Amino acid sequence: MQPKLKGIQYLTIASMLFGLFFGAGNLIFPVQMGQQAGREIWPAVGGFLVTGVGLPLLGVIALGLSRCNGLAQLSSRVGRRYSLFFTCALYLTIGPFFAIPRCATVPFEVGMIPLLSQGGEHNLALVIFSLAFFLAVLWFSLRPGKILTWVGKVLNPLFLLFLGALMVTALLHPLGNIQQIEPVEAYADSAFFKGFLEGYNTMDALAGLAFGIVVVNVIRGLGVQEPGEIARSTVKAGLLSSVIMAAIYIAVTAAGAQSRGSYPLNTNGGETLLLIANHYFGSAGGAILAGTVTFACLKTAVGLITSCGTTFHELFPSRVGYRGWAVLFCLISFLVATLGLEAIVAYSLPVLMFLYPLAITLILLTLFGRFFGNDPRVYTWVTFFTLAAALFDFVKSLPASLRSFLHLDGLVELANKYLPFFSLGLGWLIPAAIGLVIGVVIHLSLPARQSGEGI
Repeated sequence: MQPKLKGIQYLTIASMLFGLFFGAGNLIFPVQMGQQAGREIWPAVGGFLVTGVGLPLLGVIALGLSRCNGLAQLSSRVGRRYSLFFTCALYLTIGPFFAIPRCATVPFEVGMIPLLSQGGEHNLALVIFSLAFFLAVLWFSLRPGKILTWVGKVLNPLFLLFLGALMVTALLHPLGNIQQIEPVEAYADSAFFKGFLEGYNTMDALAGLAFGIVVVNVIRGLGVQEPGEIARSTVKAGLLSSVIMAAIYIAVTAAGAQSRGSYPLNTNGGETLLLIANHYFGSAGGAILAGTVTFACLKTAVGLITSCGTTFHELFPSRVGYRGWAVLFCLISFLVATLGLEAIVAYSLPVLMFLYPLAITLILLTLFGRFFGNDPRVYTWVTFFTLAAALFDFVKSLPASLRSFLHLDGLVELANKYLPFFSLGLGWLIPAAIGLVIGVVIHLSLPARQSGEGI
């Protein structure tokens, strides 16, 4: 008889998955969104939950249902060359170039800087903190077989303990009435779409495609081998994890909105979290916040290093091995982290605006692939049109000075004129739909060809 997971095992896997997802951006971006959205918090939260919870869940489910052995195999439905490009780009983005370094700089910004002298340079302190952080990450990451124990049973419960103490206190004793808080202009005009794009910053839809195989491997390690049962177990664990994530996002966003009743708008979510923590717990607030953010970022960094190391070892088999990739990615992440949080966030946005449409279309095509026999031609046409449109979003999101230096403002004006929904950051929707129509028409009218012949 095929073994099935028990309730406590589902809970542990869900805790692990939540722990892998919920890191640096999952704290600083929703609380900042709450401050800016004010009384428009609910449509903003709705948009945020679509990209911050719904898409990551669908990514995990898509990988589980596809019965693929990872993102590389899944994206090979578009084409072998595209698979290598997209897999490397995605893992480097959620890995050593952006997400993992951010895991070190966020706890430093919100937990360590308040303890240091005000007004001075903190470059050396950032280097020392980042070095200690990534040594700890490397220690956990070199033991990937223990990821369920370390993240699901140790690091995540500690993080939830710290965060729970802060959020429950903030919601029971609100700093202000949300309905009286004026939203900033962007949220006053289109709160849902602004929240939708804000969810990109969490990088969780990208991470969902990466972490899906981690969940599948853990489930296999617990004795479940039948593909259908693995898929069902992945869906159940993903749903449970998503409920936890959604509840925390709503609480954190509400706390951020309420803080405007007593404090002015801050430049980033880290400052807002620190204000909330200090308001309720005084001098101990900084220590509680430092513990919360550090545990959140540590567990996510461990999951990302593990996923990146495993994937690159499979893509480029060599003498380096998993341990070598883990060491290399920790080293690169440490070097990027020394640039500081502001630089990392600024240069990650264009990449996210480019990759997210490609991830969204891949997830949706996988979920509904049975309706067109997973014909690679449909994947190819949708991806081609989506990629072309996403390039305009990439250009638009570049720092204004760099865009001007490269003389790319004309491209942005052209896209704003001819691409529907481009001003909302969704200029890829219509091109993707056109690609879908073309792909389906070809699928219905011409014989199928072998998988992997796409771009």
